[in-house]
Amino acid sequence: MNKEIRCFYQEKYIEGFPLGSTIQSKTKGIWMWCVPHPCKPGHTLVLLDTEGLGDVEKGDSKNDAWIFCLAVLLSSNFVINSIGTIDQQAMEQIHYVTELTKRIKIKSNPNEKEDESGEFKRIFPTFTWCVRDFSLDLELDGKEVTEDEYLMNSLKLKQGVGNKINDYNLPRECILHYFHSHKCFVFERPASSKKLRNLEQLEEKELEEDFVEQTKKFCNYMFKHGNVKTLSGGLIVTGRMLGNLTTTYINTIQSGSVPCMENAVLALSMIENTGAVQDALAKYGADMNQQAQRFPTETLEEFLHIHRECEKEAIKVFLGRSFNDEDQNYQKELKNLLDQRMKTFSEQNEKVSADLCQSLILELSANLENGISQGYYSKPGGHKMFLAEKLNVIESYNTRPKKGLKISKTVKDIMHASLQSMTAEAANIAIAQMALTWASSSKHVQ
Repeated sequence: MNKEIRCFYQEKYIEGFPLGSTIQSKTKGIWMWCVPHPCKPGHTLVLLDTEGLGDVEKGDSKNDAWIFCLAVLLSSNFVINSIGTIDQQAMEQIHYVTELTKRIKIKSNPNEKEDESGEFKRIFPTFTWCVRDFSLDLELDGKEVTEDEYLMNSLKLKQGVGNKINDYNLPRECILHYFHSHKCFVFERPASSKKLRNLEQLEEKELEEDFVEQTKKFCNYMFKHGNVKTLSGGLIVTGRMLGNLTTTYINTIQSGSVPCMENAVLALSMIENTGAVQDALAKYGADMNQQAQRFPTETLEEFLHIHRECEKEAIKVFLGRSFNDEDQNYQKELKNLLDQRMKTFSEQNEKVSADLCQSLILELSANLENGISQGYYSKPGGHKMFLAEKLNVIESYNTRPKKGLKISKTVKDIMHASLQSMTAEAANIAIAQMALTWASSSKHVQ
């Protein structure tokens, strides 16, 4: 498959796809147009417009088959249009439908005896045939019929055997067998030949009334009854997932392989679940960083409560994006990573507590330290004063609120080191006081 097959998001044409008024094909590859769904809030309507099948300017006719297959793979509602009537020529123009099972696989390693054809109907999109410039009466054997009855009559199989009958029946069998529902709309010519050249600029009042009415009927049906794009298991496809699916299918085709739905889902599962883990970790990190502004917590249980609440929100984010995590391997990975992040935040919480406690000890013992450095306690009775001040420091420290984790080993070490220092100073002061007392008493011994 050459590089002509690609997807474009057309921001330029905010009112729709360009129609073109020349004999040259306007659309190349597949063009994508995204708009908010007019009837389903929270949904996006994604329109894919493929280049015309059988374009004479193509360098490789195989592109048509791949474009056809790619459109089927990406769509939830597949619409094909032809001009005039649904006749044998129209059937021959969409013969690509007969190649679907050759160019699309359901499973990577199907059982040799397993017939996958029935699976296509369950997974493939709905099928709608639009007949443009239709000018005939919808009658069969003198009886008026509906558009759907007209389509189903056109899809009737011929009885008998032989190559001609097989060629006649094959595309019809594929349409009936691969697509789970079938719908038809016929449209009269929208305007006269002269006006058609400027169809994009025409206002609705300048179009044929019957055409406008039928167009509204078609749009209303698609808006109200069109299926949401889903994967096996009923998973609803988001815009991001559709982009990843498109990339996966195109890369597979360009590599010369046949797109496999099972492999595509597995690849998408890996991408989405990996992304879900990263989104969940980002959510946890953001929430915990916000909570960290309140660190330190008074107790370990308070910290664990914060962690559990943030973990709960992170898991919600993960479950909102993940899918096909049957063995919960990605969820287990997330749990391990969250535990690691929790440990980091726990250490941060303890460090804030330790720093706060150290600052508090320095603040409360400042007067005591100044008294020691200035020799205030190196006098008779100084040792008793020193011990009283030290007890006051310890009591103030113990009763001061919001110090953080009281069970923190680091905090205990800080307090122990400070007390040890004070004890050493107390011993020095006691010795100095004894020396002063001895010196004072020796003056009176003559």
